Amino acid sequence: MNDTDPLVPVLAGLVVDVLWFLDSCEDDEVDPDSAVKMTESVSWVLGRLPQDQRERFLTVLADLAGAEQDPGRRGFLEAFPFSCGLVEEERRDSGRADA
Repeated sequence: MNDTDPLVPVLAGLVVDVLWFLDSCEDDEVDPDSAVKMTESVSWVLGRLPQDQRERFLTVLADLAGAEQDPGRRGFLEAFPFSCGLVEEERRDSGRADA
């Protein structure tokens, strides 16, 4: 995949949606320990991306958030980089000011 590959935003959106699902599930829908393990696993994999790929992923997330009509999903998209440890809190806040 390259920077213009239309599959990149689709896959990024799916990753976010899976973690949003796990985050919002009731305990009787998904075992909380399993949800935490999966979330940590995804965060670990994303955190190991090379810097250029991580920046591309963050750009795609910002684009998805900017285009999102659902306020809940938009908020989750905006918080995702910080929640997964991909950016420092200060950077997340400064990124919002630049947007």
